[in-house]
Amino acid sequence: MNGAFVTSALTSIANHSRLRHMLARRVDDYIYQKIVDEDKRDLVSVRLRKYQFLSGLLARVRRNIERGYVSKQVMKRVIDAFVGNCLLPNPERTRAMEAFHRQRGEYPPTFIVLSPTQRCNLNCAGCYAASTSHTPATLKYGVVERVLNEVHDSFGSRFATISGGEPFLYGDGGRTLFDIFAKFSDMFFLVYTNGTLIEREIAEGLAELGNVTPAISVEGFEKETDARRGKGVFKKIIAACEHLRQAGVPFGISVTATAHNTDLLLGDEFYRFFFEEQGAVYMWQFQFMPIGRGKDSLALMVTPEQRLRLFRKWEQLLAEKKYPVADFWNSGTLSRGCIAYGRSGGYVYVDWNGNILPCVFVPYYVDNVHRLFEQGRPLADGLFSNFMKNGRRWQMEYGLSHPACPGNWLMPCSIRDHYGAFRDTVLTEEVRPENDSAREALASPEYRDVLENYDKELDRLTSQVWEREYTQASLAM
Repeated sequence: MNGAFVTSALTSIANHSRLRHMLARRVDDYIYQKIVDEDKRDLVSVRLRKYQFLSGLLARVRRNIERGYVSKQVMKRVIDAFVGNCLLPNPERTRAMEAFHRQRGEYPPTFIVLSPTQRCNLNCAGCYAASTSHTPATLKYGVVERVLNEVHDSFGSRFATISGGEPFLYGDGGRTLFDIFAKFSDMFFLVYTNGTLIEREIAEGLAELGNVTPAISVEGFEKETDARRGKGVFKKIIAACEHLRQAGVPFGISVTATAHNTDLLLGDEFYRFFFEEQGAVYMWQFQFMPIGRGKDSLALMVTPEQRLRLFRKWEQLLAEKKYPVADFWNSGTLSRGCIAYGRSGGYVYVDWNGNILPCVFVPYYVDNVHRLFEQGRPLADGLFSNFMKNGRRWQMEYGLSHPACPGNWLMPCSIRDHYGAFRDTVLTEEVRPENDSAREALASPEYRDVLENYDKELDRLTSQVWEREYTQASLAM
């Protein structure tokens, strides 16, 4: 994309109310031209979904600027750190990526997910991290700093996701994540948080930095959220949204879809409440994955039928409501499938113990940053175990190497949607489980049967949809 045009237009949208609508229309047209008309690598329907998501994101940002929910100061930093350094071509990033490719034979991951602490002040049922307030696993500040230094300098990445545990509980030697955000001021950070610790002071600190957006976890409204997260949590979340709006910090919502809240997520009120009333700029959906404390909660998984209905709802939210919602299983079209295993365009995950995992939802690893650093080796070495390479090989064969005729990206996930293939072709003997629950899952015939049967039914329901509405639709155009 033409970086100068995009950044100039977005700056004017933030600062000039009389030109805002016209410039937003021009940027929207430009996005459509570049993604739908000119980029022929993907299926037409895939290109359209990508455009719709970015168009919705632009619409929400513009709307929240108009309502005073995003300050001009913060918007300037977002344009610099996120748009200029993450989305648009950047010479420093390009040089680092090309150097990585020359040395390693592959391009580096586009970003990292880092969980610096497993500590959490909540005790949510089915937590993928199995977090509690008493969990001691926390990375030293120097390790967090070194990991991000390598991501910045070696990968050329300017984007990082911080997860947990509860990230705002992180601290080591008097230093917190705010020290990290300030040090890496040319990077943009998305922080998954339960929201209960975002008081006025935290929100104002985020506004001063301008390179952080919180994604606040909910389960629905008060009834659903408090049932899983604890009494009174929803009210604290609503207070956090108010603090962020007053400080002018853009934020999003993260919701876990389960068999219990699917009906709520298939309606309109939930989305209207958080986008229109609370001022969310984006929303992530995670379908419940039975790992961590969730291994014993297989019944919480959305059924294949519910998942297909959620997919249809996602299409409607993008096309009709212009709400930028992404579901990490149903929105595989936005990312050319699975984004795990350290692939280019995807990410690698480092947890609170320093384990280097393919994904937040793949609780198995080979390498650990502590051991690598002790041996004088870089983080990048952790991307090249046979386990990680097997995962990337599966991604390439499934469609990443041939996006004009990929496999069914309505089933993009290697572990959730292709569990048999994950066990038989991705896992290696050197792999270690992240925790006892992950170890038990590998040994459980019931766990494997449930997921493999799930995948068969999902394939039956979605393969014709993919063929008819994506593959054949593109051939007909």
